[in-house]
Amino acid sequence: MPIRIGAREFAPRALTTILTILVMAALIALGRWQVRRAAETQKVWNDFAAGADTPLVIDAATPRVKLFRHLQMSGHYDSAHQILIDGMEGPDGDNGYYVLTPFEFDGGGWILVDRGWIPSNPGAVQKPSIPVSEAPRTIRGRADELPRPGIRLSGGAPLKPPYPVIAVYPRLADIAKLLHIGDWANAAPQVLLDPDQADGYARHWTPPGFPPMRHTAYAIQWYLLALTLLVIYVATNLRRVGGGENKADA
Repeated sequence: MPIRIGAREFAPRALTTILTILVMAALIALGRWQVRRAAETQKVWNDFAAGADTPLVIDAATPRVKLFRHLQMSGHYDSAHQILIDGMEGPDGDNGYYVLTPFEFDGGGWILVDRGWIPSNPGAVQKPSIPVSEAPRTIRGRADELPRPGIRLSGGAPLKPPYPVIAVYPRLADIAKLLHIGDWANAAPQVLLDPDQADGYARHWTPPGFPPMRHTAYAIQWYLLALTLLVIYVATNLRRVGGGENKADA
């Protein structure tokens, strides 16, 4: 039903109204989803910042710790059985590997240490050289999960030597089967080696995913698109009514 507003008439078609409502609802829903993601991501970033405190000394028996908790452990690396996680993005956006090195605690038990990122060389015949001393040492880093894909396809090929083994998003179970190790640490699947620690590569650790402000910016974009659509809907359906009555009176 047309609505008279002064010298103008708002008379949208039913189909136009329905489509506008549906599209606006979708845009607003996307904006609300980005707001939720911003809140969730902010919590992750807060946890990451809170993790940079006095390191917790752990061994293989230490219970599971909070993600990004700062840890300290003593033992030695196993340089002969390292893993290169392929398809990882470096500080400048280049493709490369994360260097994953098994670390045995002094009292027994194992944990994986991500020693940082190295660039890949697609034309190289040999795998990268990633030596590390097996001398006893104490290291520090942050508790973290292994990198995970957005969608994991089942039925991947098992990991096999020669070392270093190149893997794409390996799971701890895959690595345990490869290394024939069962006594893994409870504290975390892996430790991100602190940037000030020796025998590491490029390390600029941040929480996974976009920062909170990116999600907030996306939310604002979706809301602005919804507002723009509403303005277009009103503007294209608001018409000036002709001055026929005034002419008749004259």
